[in-house]
Amino acid sequence: MLFRNRKWLVVLGLVAAAILLSGCSPSAHQATTTADMANGGWWTRNVVYWFSLTLDKFAEMFDGSYGLSILMLTIIVRTLILPLTLKQYKSSKAMQALQPELKKIKDKHKDNPQKQQEETMKLFQANQVNPLAGCLPLLVQMPIFIALYNSIYGNIAIREHTFLGMQLGTAPSQGEWYYYIVPVIAAITTFIQSKMMPQQPNNPMQALLLIFPVMIFIMSINFPVALPIYWVFSNIYTIVQNYFLYVRSSDKGKEAPAK
Repeated sequence: MLFRNRKWLVVLGLVAAAILLSGCSPSAHQATTTADMANGGWWTRNVVYWFSLTLDKFAEMFDGSYGLSILMLTIIVRTLILPLTLKQYKSSKAMQALQPELKKIKDKHKDNPQKQQEETMKLFQANQVNPLAGCLPLLVQMPIFIALYNSIYGNIAIREHTFLGMQLGTAPSQGEWYYYIVPVIAAITTFIQSKMMPQQPNNPMQALLLIFPVMIFIMSINFPVALPIYWVFSNIYTIVQNYFLYVRSSDKGKEAPAK
């Protein structure tokens, strides 16, 4: 099915990027300063440099705390992509409303998958629904993860900074036992924010939502601890956001008196 293949191509792209990133060796990143990054390669000069500079400026605002700097960055990034998130929310609500029509198409063309796919895409186009809208926030954040990873190992100030007793440039797998608390919280908050979203029947992405927390945990123990800290901050933002978008709005709908 074309629709499903497209969704899985996006998922595989995200997983491949994460695997590539997790395979980067710390030895490949020579610690330097933000100023020196301006003379680096294209990616370092045009992306990592500005990213690292932003974190430096935020840290100055918080008496040198790069942990709070990452928190500030999280809030800004998530707020900037809020329009995409709202688009995802509207698409999710539209998909829910189309479920009866989708079931009719499936039953009518159960012996003709190609016709079923064509009618499904026509229905989406007629109602201006984008099935891939749910992946947009993840796609936008992926360069942020990569830039943050590079800035941690590239900026010696971030790499050696200690936040909550943990050195930001150290991976939990290489640190003390308490470093593992962050990957565990990252996985739990990932699960919570995923479960808060309405689940669509027969959604091929639903299985991924169940294994995604496990993937987050495995990646988090191998990334510098600053990355899972960013994940935790981002997930908490999402949990609060999902409460207002899905949980609270759903409760209001149930409490509304029948006309």
